[in-house]
Amino acid sequence: SPQQHNVTSYGATTVAIVTLEALAGMWINAFILCVLCVGWIKKKTLNLNEKILLHLSCSRFWYLCLSWIYVVFSEIYPSGLLVHPIFRLLQGACTVFNCSNLCVSACLCVFYCIKIANFRNRFFIYLKAKIDRMMLCLLLGSVIFSLLFGVLVYNITDKAISKSLNFTCLGNSWKATVIIEELFYPFFFLVGFLHSILFMAVIFAAVFLLFSLWRHKRKMQTNSINSLSMDAHIKAMKSILSLFIMHSINFMSLILALVYSTKHYNHIDFLVYLIQHAYPGVHSLILIFSNPKLDKTLLRILSCVECK
Repeated sequence: SPQQHNVTSYGATTVAIVTLEALAGMWINAFILCVLCVGWIKKKTLNLNEKILLHLSCSRFWYLCLSWIYVVFSEIYPSGLLVHPIFRLLQGACTVFNCSNLCVSACLCVFYCIKIANFRNRFFIYLKAKIDRMMLCLLLGSVIFSLLFGVLVYNITDKAISKSLNFTCLGNSWKATVIIEELFYPFFFLVGFLHSILFMAVIFAAVFLLFSLWRHKRKMQTNSINSLSMDAHIKAMKSILSLFIMHSINFMSLILALVYSTKHYNHIDFLVYLIQHAYPGVHSLILIFSNPKLDKTLLRILSCVECK
């Protein structure tokens, strides 16, 4: 029928575009992983900024990979998600890596803010002195928190499905009808709460760094001096603002997904998929161009490709 044909063409279009975005994002983050790992092997050590980028790119790579698998299943072979426990595992695993991605992104903003901003407050000076140890604890905490959050989402999904489905077992396949509000509303509430907290951390980091930049610029004008600190402020500000913009768009997509989760509007689903799969790759590309080591390596690779 025409309606089935429209659904099929929509699913194929969604999968095609999401595949392009996911593969591009995976390639970008795999590039960051390879460059940092090669540097790690050569130098036998990584600085704190590189450790954060390594963790971030790893989380984004696996999130894009698993999220792409979920989209392919849901659009091309939805009955495959009913095979126990594929849907639960995909939801849990995607949540773990997405949560880790968001947490480490916020940690990166906090790191830039504390490392570069100049304040004479005693507490801020203490944080500046302890930034390395604090960031390592935050990274470890983000891993543990992401795992716990993924387990929580897995349990919510499992309980919602177990409570509200009527199924007949055919081997290990389940034919089920799920009450969508019970399944998605607790999940969206938890994800929305996490997004809100991390979004506030990004906003505070941007505000503090912007205020520090303004104070530093005014001091330079008063004393008629030039400082390399201004360049560091501007570079960090660009990275934080880019993350702020991408995080804002990603947060809007979460709200759209929450509002229209029970409406089954294909164009809304498509927009949400588009934003969620573009965010990890686009921001990672911005991080590459803001990092001299990654930028030079990418330009060297591209120049070699052009020569060949």
